[in-house]
Amino acid sequence: MTQDEAVAHKLPVRTLVAASIGNAIEWYDWTIYTAFSVYFASEFFPGEWALINTLATFALAFFFRPLGGWLLGRFADLHGRKTAMLVTISLMAGGSLIIGILPTFATIGWLASILLVLARIGQGLSLGGEVSNASAYLAEIAPASRRGRYSSFFYISTGAALLIASLLGFLLTSVLSDEQLSAYGWRIPFILGGVLGLIGMWLRRTLAETEQYEENKTKAQALKNPLLQTLRHHPKAVGQLVGFTMLSTLCYYTFFSALTPFAVKNRGADATDVFLALSIATALFIALQYPLGAASDRYGRKPQLLVWSAAVAVLIVPLSSLVKPGLGNLLVVFCVGVGLYSAMTSIAPAIMSELFPTELRGLGIGAWYNLTVAVFGGTAPLVIQAFAKFDASTGFFWYLVVGAVIAFFVIRTLPETRATELR
Repeated sequence: MTQDEAVAHKLPVRTLVAASIGNAIEWYDWTIYTAFSVYFASEFFPGEWALINTLATFALAFFFRPLGGWLLGRFADLHGRKTAMLVTISLMAGGSLIIGILPTFATIGWLASILLVLARIGQGLSLGGEVSNASAYLAEIAPASRRGRYSSFFYISTGAALLIASLLGFLLTSVLSDEQLSAYGWRIPFILGGVLGLIGMWLRRTLAETEQYEENKTKAQALKNPLLQTLRHHPKAVGQLVGFTMLSTLCYYTFFSALTPFAVKNRGADATDVFLALSIATALFIALQYPLGAASDRYGRKPQLLVWSAAVAVLIVPLSSLVKPGLGNLLVVFCVGVGLYSAMTSIAPAIMSELFPTELRGLGIGAWYNLTVAVFGGTAPLVIQAFAKFDASTGFFWYLVVGAVIAFFVIRTLPETRATELR
């Protein structure tokens, strides 16, 4: 038993919430874009390809995430996690507010499309830095034997924000007609995102820098070609991060983003039923985070990740057959899929932070995590729509099976890091 296990430990809940709230707002803003895309697509792009162009803009923003992860991750390694997290939340909130008040294509033509793309690029840069920096912060302030518990707050707050987005979708689709949603209703969640961003900035202002950053900032400043250093000295860590992030991001964008417009547009599901099912599943997602984070501290990270990847490989195709009208069907799909995904998210900050030393942690996670998310997550809504357009919608779910099998074998190469000190 370690010393910190022997002494009663009180979670610094205020600090954990303040560190996590920015990521929650980031993901709220990111998610409402796809969730409401079916309503505002024609406001910014003309013709029958409006939704495809809107989702392509979503995908384009993803390819700025690696750049944001590289620049803001390195910025955090040099200038501190707190400062970097304030920058990221400012960019995301500003982008959300801009989208919420943008004139439409009918008013200013293609300039509306261009401004939408620019706002999304800013949010892509922001999110690229946010995930890595918030993950590093939570891992660095945690005692070794409680890193899983601390990490769980990352997605407790994120899940809470996703639940707000889902409930807002349920409320708006219940009280507004499709015409009202397309005319102005879709703007409400974006404007709310800007307001939430201001609250997040206020909460983060009180955070202290981590001791690990303070002790290693001189070493970080002395590094030459730090991105190359991650490949030269930590190639296995990079490969492992890419391997399990591929499946993680596919799971996220399947259940929290792509499945919503797909179920409504391609499978004929009622939009209110979809948002209600997603809301219930998201509540389950939040409830599972802390218990699973604590379980990883007790039993290990690796077994949890192996169960997650194996279960996705076996169950995802059968689940896809239930994506159709009916609240019961949708509840099974979302609750099972999101419940399995919780095994990964509850420990994601810990797993990623344990791969790299402190002087490379922000950059190492930021660059390679976000590159993987850009390739596999940013294209997920586009790929699922493309499969559906050619009457091969189950193809996307087989795509997930392949990702799950790859992740399973990658996870087997991970060392068990339960109760170990960060490098």
